[in-house]
Amino acid sequence: MSGHRIPAGIVNAREASAAFGLVRHRPSPELRPFVDHHWVLRWELTGRDPHEQVVLPNLAVNVTFFSDVAGAFGPGKRPFRYVVAGKDHGIGVRFRPGAFRTFLPGPVTMISGGSVPLTDLFPAAGPVTESVRNATDDFEMVRAAEELLLAKRPVLTNAARTAIEAVETIAAEPAITRVGELSSRTGLSQRSLQRLFAEHVGAAPKWAIQVYRLNEASVRIAAEERPDYAELAFTLGYSDQAHFIRDFRSVTGWVPTEYARLNRVQEQESRREKFPGGRQV
Repeated sequence: MSGHRIPAGIVNAREASAAFGLVRHRPSPELRPFVDHHWVLRWELTGRDPHEQVVLPNLAVNVTFFSDVAGAFGPGKRPFRYVVAGKDHGIGVRFRPGAFRTFLPGPVTMISGGSVPLTDLFPAAGPVTESVRNATDDFEMVRAAEELLLAKRPVLTNAARTAIEAVETIAAEPAITRVGELSSRTGLSQRSLQRLFAEHVGAAPKWAIQVYRLNEASVRIAAEERPDYAELAFTLGYSDQAHFIRDFRSVTGWVPTEYARLNRVQEQESRREKFPGGRQV
């Protein structure tokens, strides 16, 4: 996946880094066909206000092992919100889009926009979550999560491989902005893509394309001091700026100017903390 677009979607990354630590770990060779990476969160906010983290929609299924949230979360169409408070830690497993079907009793659409408790999928999940809670380092958490997943003896079917390759085609080729273009690129009919994505990805091909386009837009808007929204809309394949703004809001919850302002405010607040008295750099 090197060089491919992998939506991270962490809103206000600067503020997030002050609230919690995030470390990513590669999966073991046995799980690499299924898993993008493991992510470990640690935070210490005792005596401080809780922090609500917003994550933009993406196509990945995430399996989480936290004291208050242990479940398999499917791809959604709304930003995901999670509040961290006090002191805690946990681990999440981010699956490659298209690769989680083998762990479910039905199509991935069964958890789209929602979640299922881990104990419904993995009977031994309770003790594993407890092991994660008592872990003293990241290695122990990764090992506990991987042992639970590998106990299922997962097998990547040919259909799953095709779904993964279709999503990775979207990720690798920003010029794909229509389902018809994806159909031509993969050699699959649009109807076949619809069925394949429903079963293995949990989102329609049109939505999958949109998620990658607008996560890319969010990164550029947050990074650029004065984003050129008309140019950005054109680069992403939109025929007009109004359509781009509409789609961006449907995915992120903000129009582009609001999203830019949100990131500018956080940056200014961070600078004021470093230079009391209003001194800016």
